[in-house]
Amino acid sequence: MSGSGLGGLNKSSPDSIVIGLCQSQLFDVRTPGQLKHAVEHVCYLVGKARKGYALMDMIVFPEYCVHGLSMSTDDAIMCSLDGPEVEAFKRACKQHDIWGCFSIMERNELGMPWNTGLVINAEGEIVNYYRKLHPWVPVEPWYPGNRGITTFEGPGGLTMALIICHDGSFPEMARESAYKGAEVMLRTAGYTSPIKNSWEITNRANAFCNLMWTCSVALAGSDGTFNSMGEAMFCNPEGEIVRRGNGNADEIFACEIRKGDAREKRRCWGVENNLYQFGHRGYPAVQNGAGDCPYTYMLDLVAGKYKQHGESEVKVTDGTSCGIPKPTTKYQMN
Repeated sequence: MSGSGLGGLNKSSPDSIVIGLCQSQLFDVRTPGQLKHAVEHVCYLVGKARKGYALMDMIVFPEYCVHGLSMSTDDAIMCSLDGPEVEAFKRACKQHDIWGCFSIMERNELGMPWNTGLVINAEGEIVNYYRKLHPWVPVEPWYPGNRGITTFEGPGGLTMALIICHDGSFPEMARESAYKGAEVMLRTAGYTSPIKNSWEITNRANAFCNLMWTCSVALAGSDGTFNSMGEAMFCNPEGEIVRRGNGNADEIFACEIRKGDAREKRRCWGVENNLYQFGHRGYPAVQNGAGDCPYTYMLDLVAGKYKQHGESEVKVTDGTSCGIPKPTTKYQMN
């Protein structure tokens, strides 16, 4: 099993980085004042990460770290890339010389807000901008992401990707991240305790099936209505849990990750090198393996006619059961 550098306190190699996962406190956020308080708290935790872990390169905050789980779409608490909330995150990263991953609910001229993740480098610059592709239906009202999955060069030159919460339940999300070169996939979440078992299963499977690190974290604590689970988790490319958190609010768990670990396995492995083998089926028998697409659901999705077996019998197909009005807006790519 890969080590964690004594929980991120050490680096065993000059090619290593330390990533921290912060189980930040769940807040009830419905007003601009409450949003401001939550942003200030997250920025304080950026400083806490730097003070507690001198070698830390990146601190990752959960989905809903400043908006809580109210699911409010009130424009008064929505954010924008040039707004004060994002500016505060930029200042905190620059002041403490650390990369940060943050979550905002972003205004959207097309309709309902976006659920957006941002990665900011130690110079205070946005280096990755992701909109959640798979909102957690029927609970979440967010407009489905239209920017795809992007990879970015993280601290130490590691190639990374960011997905959000429910995204991680779709194997295609992790596969797309790895296919585009991600050695590390960050997964931020607002999940509550009923999801703990599924959280572990998907984090481990996403890592193993794609030979990459998965670094995942959820909110923690209570807002008086909901209790979030925390459950920070680092899984190595063999699907082993290297370091695991708990349910304590604002606790930070860290792990050392060596640059090249995932790439070496993808280059050298034969057995279970699944990312390569997916597009080269049966290469011992046929030259370069079969490279066709034998998957009906993929072909149907590309053709715009995805329809699962028994789809007409699916009962929940909008958010009305969770108090979200039936939508009238049609999806637009941009």
